[in-house]
Order: sequence, then structure tokens, then C-alpha cells
Amino acid sequence: MTRRAFLETGAAMAGGVAVASLAAAQERPNRQPQVIKLPLKVQPVLVYQLAKRREATSWRSWGGLMTEQDVAQEKERIARELQSMAATEPRVPIEMLPLETVQSTEQAAALAQGGHDALLMYAASAGIQVYEALANPEKWNIMFVRHRSGPVYLWYEIAHPRFLRKAVDEFGQKGMTVDDVVVDSPAEVAWRLRALYALKNTLGKRIVAVGGPAGWGAGGKKAPDISRNTWKLDIQTVPYPELGQRIERAKKDEALVAECHAAAARYLRQKGVSLQTSEEFFRNSFVLTEVFKELLAEAGTDAITINQCMGTIMPIAKTTACMPLSLLNDDGFMAFCESDFVVIPSGILLRYISDRPVFLNDPTYPHDGVVTLAHCTAPRKMDAQRQEPVKILTHFESDYGAAPKVEMRKGQRVTNLIPDFACRKWVGVEGDIIDAPFLPICRSQIDVRLHGDCRKLVEEMKGFHWMTCYGSHLRETGYALRKLGIDWLAIA
Repeated sequence: MTRRAFLETGAAMAGGVAVASLAAAQERPNRQPQVIKLPLKVQPVLVYQLAKRREATSWRSWGGLMTEQDVAQEKERIARELQSMAATEPRVPIEMLPLETVQSTEQAAALAQGGHDALLMYAASAGIQVYEALANPEKWNIMFVRHRSGPVYLWYEIAHPRFLRKAVDEFGQKGMTVDDVVVDSPAEVAWRLRALYALKNTLGKRIVAVGGPAGWGAGGKKAPDISRNTWKLDIQTVPYPELGQRIERAKKDEALVAECHAAAARYLRQKGVSLQTSEEFFRNSFVLTEVFKELLAEAGTDAITINQCMGTIMPIAKTTACMPLSLLNDDGFMAFCESDFVVIPSGILLRYISDRPVFLNDPTYPHDGVVTLAHCTAPRKMDAQRQEPVKILTHFESDYGAAPKVEMRKGQRVTNLIPDFACRKWVGVEGDIIDAPFLPICRSQIDVRLHGDCRKLVEEMKGFHWMTCYGSHLRETGYALRKLGIDWLAIA
């Protein structure tokens, strides 16, 4: 055979394989789940009443809205501020409804029943009955008052004593606290809306639990029920026998296996990637990833967790779940090991607050202001943009499979959430990554220089697993938790 004939024959064979692969791919069910981001619907409303002059008596309250022209200018000012909020939080899908105006209790009561998730009330004037009718406790409410950002508002004076405390010393407004009143700053409103967006997307979240839900240790036995009741999580169990059948079916799909091997090869060609385990383990990880994607697509969700991931899955998948979880997190999904529902709600909430992948990890004993955090799976795109360098090793405890040692960025600020077993009081602490060591422990590991009182942290630590994320997100987390009645301690 001549060289030309050989090349032509090879091209024809390749074309045949490509056609066969395409046909096989078309026959396979859709394995491409979608990342879910439900927008927060926000209803802004300007509340005011224009006073009329009366002789020889008090006829007007505090406030700078005196005429219809003042009101028109205020509407324009609010419109500009709402635009600035959108610019402040470009990654948060917020559906800002058209600005409404309210001047009576009847108007307020009708608007309070609208289709919004959160109501943003610009409290210029009007009586307390209007605000009490407007603040539907079944929805989230924020009160904005002006000091110097525009014409001063009446409720800058009386939001605390009249609205929150009802003219007594105890707080009495259902569903609203001092955290829900903002003075002058649209940026302060914006981060609260981000927290509420995250809470909306966390509550009722559907999550696939391979091997069923669990909770770490004796304290975590009630964690699945707490997740269902407090967080309204919709936990969909996939038994391991079913997973095994899906894996076997995937392995027999030659076109799928070829696609997975090609994806594995592309991954290894990326800058900063080093393979230090069996290539077969690594390739099998990509097949297992596709099986997980199939489960997500069929369940109509973007969150998954693996129970018994340090044993049961290995003989079935011929690899570990570590690498697939890393790949899924990098693709924008939520993928957690150990099926620990003590900490998983914190991971979902933090993922939506930060719009970044999160790192479920084992903490160590904080000492001298430093703590080591480690696990055998971690995302590479910890900032949702850049891929950190990675060594692909075996899972540490089993010395089997493929697990990423992600070299997280030194000097990077991180947020750490520490849920308690009973979901009554969470602790949060920030710190800076000072090292990514290579100790004989779980593969992805960081030393974090803590901010705040290390002794206080040791005293307050509960639960077990921590959830870690690049950036500073304590204030949003605390704001969201208090909406559910969960106590919060930020050690800063």
C-alpha cells in the first residue's frame, strides 16, 4: 500500500469511527446537567405621605419630601441607586421589579402579597401602620433610610424605637431586625440581597446522595432530617447497586469511553498538571464523572454528594470519587464527599454567596493562630476563574484511585464556616493561606493563618467538617443564617 493510499484509508476509518461515535452519542441520554441560579425577585417601593399646612399647629413630620416635585426627583435618585446595586453585584441574578409607591395602609397590604422574594422599602415618611402592613413576615424585607444621601427620611429618626421596638424596649417587629435597616448606602443593600439570593437558592435545594444521606459522627445522626426540616433540602438517594449498573453501562459505551479518555488527555496537557498515579485510575475518573453528570441531569439539579466514598465506591468504579468531585466543582456544580449533611448546607449556601467553588475539609487543632485544613478532593478553580496547579495522586488512606493535590494560592484570603451538629449555632472565621504543605494526610492541604482570637475559636468549635472558600463572606453568611433563626458567631 502506498503512503497516499494508507492515509486515505486511515482517514476513511477515522471518519467511520467519528460517525459511529456521533451516532452513539445521539443515542445516549442527556448527561449534561445545568448549573442552577434562581434569580432573587426584589420589589422596591417608595413610602411617603405629603403633608398639608395647617395654621397654629404641628402639621408636618421630619423629612425632605414635601412636594410632588420632590417625589419625582426621589424616584429618579432611587432608579440610579438600583442601577448601582446591579453594578456592585454583577454575578448575582437579581430581578429588580419596577419601583412602586405606597401612601396608604391598603396599598401597602396589597403590595405585600406580591410575587417578590424581597421587598426594599424606601421609608421616607408615612405612619407605622403602613410599614407594618408592608412588611410581610413570609417574605424578606429591608428598610432603607436617608441621612445624607438625599432628602432626609422621617424613618431615619424612628426606625429603631417605633418600627423595630414598637415604642418599648423589646424588639417586636416579626421577621425584621436591626440588620434589616440600611442608612444611605446602596452597597450595604447589595450585599444583603446577595445573601438573600443565596438563601433562596439553598432552601429547598435538590441534591443527589449516592449511597444515601449521612452525618459525621454520633452528633451527625440527625443531620439529614435537620437538612430536610431547616433547609428544606430535597435529598434524592441513589443506591450503590444502581450506581454500579450505571458504571458498567458507561464502560460498555465505547464512544463515551473514548470521549472520556480524550478529556483526560486534554486535562493532563494543561499547564501546572502532574500525574503521579495510574493513568487507568485517572481515566476511570472521567467515566465516573459522566455517570455523576447523568444522575444530576436526570434529577434536574446541580448538586451531588457521595456516601461511603472511602471504600464502597472504589471496587465499583475502579477509582475514587475524589477526582470526579473536583471536576464537577470546577464546572460550576456542587459536589461533596462523605455525604455529611452537617456541613453540606453550609457548602450550598457559601457556594451561592461567593459564586465560587467551595472546599469541604477536615480541620485540625488550631494553635498559635494557625490551622491545617485538608481533604482528598478540592476544586482547582477556587476563584471560579484561574486553575490552580495540581498533582494527581492516589487517595491517601487507601493509596488507590486518583485524587487532586490542589496547590492553593499563598496569601489568599479564605472564609471558613463551622456548622454545629444541631444547626443551632454556626461559627465563622477568616484567614490567609500561608502554605500548601505535603504532609502524610489528605492530599489537598493548606495552612491558614487565622484572623481573630484563636483561643476563642478552639472554645467555640463544634461539629467536625469545615467549609472553606476564597474571599471574605462572613457578613453575608451571618445575615442569611439569622433569617432561619440560627445563631452566628463570627470570630474576627
